[in-house]
Amino acid sequence: MKISIAELMDRSGVGFGTSGARGLVDAMSNEVCYLYTLGFLQFLQKDGQITEGCEVAIAGDLRSSTPGILSAVVRAVESQGYQPLYCGAIPTPAVALVGIDRQIPSIMVTGSHIPDDRNGIKFNKPAGEILKADEEGIRQQQVTSPDGMFDRHGGFNTPIPLPETDPIGDVSYLDRYRQIFPEKLLRGCRIGVYEHSSVVRDLLVEVLEKLGAEVIRLGRSDQFIPVDTEAIRPEDILQARHWVAEYRLDALVSTDGDGDRPLVSDEKGEWLRGDIAGILTARFMHASAVVTPVSSNSAVELCGWFDLVIRTRIGSPYVIEGMQQVMMQHTAGVVGYEANGGFLQATPIELYGQTLPPLPTRDALIVILAILVMSHEQNMPISELVAQLPARYTHSDRIKEFPLEMSREMIGQLTSGDFSHDAEAFYHLFGTICGGATAIDYTDGVRFSFDSGEIVHLRPSGNAPELRCYSEADSMERAAEINRECLAIIAAWRMP
Repeated sequence: MKISIAELMDRSGVGFGTSGARGLVDAMSNEVCYLYTLGFLQFLQKDGQITEGCEVAIAGDLRSSTPGILSAVVRAVESQGYQPLYCGAIPTPAVALVGIDRQIPSIMVTGSHIPDDRNGIKFNKPAGEILKADEEGIRQQQVTSPDGMFDRHGGFNTPIPLPETDPIGDVSYLDRYRQIFPEKLLRGCRIGVYEHSSVVRDLLVEVLEKLGAEVIRLGRSDQFIPVDTEAIRPEDILQARHWVAEYRLDALVSTDGDGDRPLVSDEKGEWLRGDIAGILTARFMHASAVVTPVSSNSAVELCGWFDLVIRTRIGSPYVIEGMQQVMMQHTAGVVGYEANGGFLQATPIELYGQTLPPLPTRDALIVILAILVMSHEQNMPISELVAQLPARYTHSDRIKEFPLEMSREMIGQLTSGDFSHDAEAFYHLFGTICGGATAIDYTDGVRFSFDSGEIVHLRPSGNAPELRCYSEADSMERAAEINRECLAIIAAWRMP
């Protein structure tokens, strides 16, 4: 039986979009994951982006459901006559780098920061991430489930073991930074690594130790922990302060589950916002042009460090498309970052007399290294690096299990002005919190700028049933207060 990927989305409940295929683990059967992978490969075949018999790099994170999904991906790759290059448990940017270096497709099984009852498959073309136009091409693919391969529940009738792990993913990703940064560059630094269940935890320790840092490993977990760098858990906020004080750390560092979004604390144990970390990293990289989503902190314009700042919709494909447009005029120093801290490099960058090749996908390691090195070389605590920026503070949080349909209707009313009774009350409550609105940006969701200088931005999550709220103000406390009050209003929202 043939089925389109668009139909598979509807029937399985496993959505497909910017982050690839994502859904509840119970819905991500071997058959569903096999068919999604077929759709991706068929799209590349028809588009002329894959050659007969070529390799496909494959890796996964540390979730309990990942090995089963990897088996389905491997079998789909083999069924089309391609060679699985199985890289094991490595970060998303590491397997993407293998694909870019070898000009082959790459596939990462990960749910990133979402809870362990969900997972996903992220697809990369030989040139890097799939973009918005590619998504539509993949949705249109017609795929066939082979007779006799799956049982009535979508599981394999005959399970297959995963291939032997090729270390190329670890090696190429580590070499990318070991060849640029001088040995012992971080000598004298005392760095904590919050390991939890991040797939990059061992690589991160290895890199920092090679650079001469004293590393204290903390919080390793055999159970998956959903660390979201845009909505840091209260226990992780408290734990960071405790560890930094207890172990006398210069910084505490970590990432999300698949290693493409960083967490960096200062010497007081305060986590840096991802967009602040992105600005500092762009400066370290001597960037001239910066591309970032509309939700990122406005200090990137106010600091005056960059020749050009371009704002996009939220999501790495939009940032990548923005970088591609900028490169038509800027041939050097083009980078991007997201509010979650993931950093993208579009053009070669000269550092320490070496050339760091482009990596146009979210990466966490460069952010961690850039901030630690800047602090150490300037003999300046991380909090003082941050203090060099204009005093603009952002806060973000989300309401979980907020139906996408409700999000869309609410934002539609706010953007159209065709208010229901609830929307009218909602809009005026926003005004009482922040003052009158002086500008409204509809680039992605709805972003209000108020006469107080404060900002509130609402949008549905692109990969989970959540509504996200971003706020910006002149103090951290005020940004958090605005966010809490706005989320309280949203939580009380009732559609007619």
